[in-house]
Amino acid sequence: MKLPEEKDILRGDIRAVARAIRAVEDDWPGSRELLTRLFPHAGRALILGITGPPGAGKSTLVDRLTTRFRKAGKTVGVVAVDPTSPFTGGAILGDRIRMQNHATDDGVFIRSMATRGALGGLSATTAGALLILDASSKDILIVETVGVGQDEVDIASEADIAVVVLVPGLGDEVQALKAGIMEIADVFVVNKADRDGADRLASEIEMMLSLTGETKGDRPPVVRTVASASQGIDDLVKTIEEVRGRRDANGEMARRRRERLLRQFETQVEVLVMAKVRRRIDALDSSLKLRERVQNRSIDPYSAADETVSAAAE
Repeated sequence: MKLPEEKDILRGDIRAVARAIRAVEDDWPGSRELLTRLFPHAGRALILGITGPPGAGKSTLVDRLTTRFRKAGKTVGVVAVDPTSPFTGGAILGDRIRMQNHATDDGVFIRSMATRGALGGLSATTAGALLILDASSKDILIVETVGVGQDEVDIASEADIAVVVLVPGLGDEVQALKAGIMEIADVFVVNKADRDGADRLASEIEMMLSLTGETKGDRPPVVRTVASASQGIDDLVKTIEEVRGRRDANGEMARRRRERLLRQFETQVEVLVMAKVRRRIDALDSSLKLRERVQNRSIDPYSAADETVSAAAE
């Protein structure tokens, strides 16, 4: 479990970057200190979040975006988050399979990450992986969420620009827009726009956006793509750059990044406090036997929790 050299990560060595991300995922000794040393070298990459329901073509869209960015001379890091089995803890990590076009490109780094039970569409260690990729001098970082429902709003706190991908024919397009996913979108993509119903879906999105009270110029733009045929990708990249330009000009990009750092700070405080609390609970439980008593129904979970907290505070 030897950590990679910081200098190797900074020069973008693929093996070093991959090992650093694994160290953060598995919480190797010294991994937090490694992130601390890398932090001053990060903060320059544009982070794109790609989210949407299963079957929307997110992975194909990420693949085509990566191709387009590489043609423009940009280096790209991709973090594709896959769901974890609640029974085995394993994950298929299949998104990377759909991005094999870039497997031999040194300018592209693709990492699949399992959620490991984390909610909100991301892995608990996504932020650390993005920091490592940012420090390795990647220009564009793309995060593809797990794609399991309407509650994948964590991407809004990790991305500079959140792209919500929808497709016609799923039967619940408007329902998807009603949830928090509506509020996090900076750009809407109607993918598989060659299907019947694409025009109606785009119109429904526009109608929903008109109810927000924002002027048309401030609303998230809607872009139509057929990612499998590489159609509309140039328009999407142009739209992303326009959104980025407006955010840079009005200070919104800087504000978002400051808020992201604050959230990461608060998250790390919670992680450290909870780890300390769990160690204290484990020590107390050897004498209080609260876990066994709860399982035997000799004490209810609420009273057990109160007793644990009271004892831990002493």
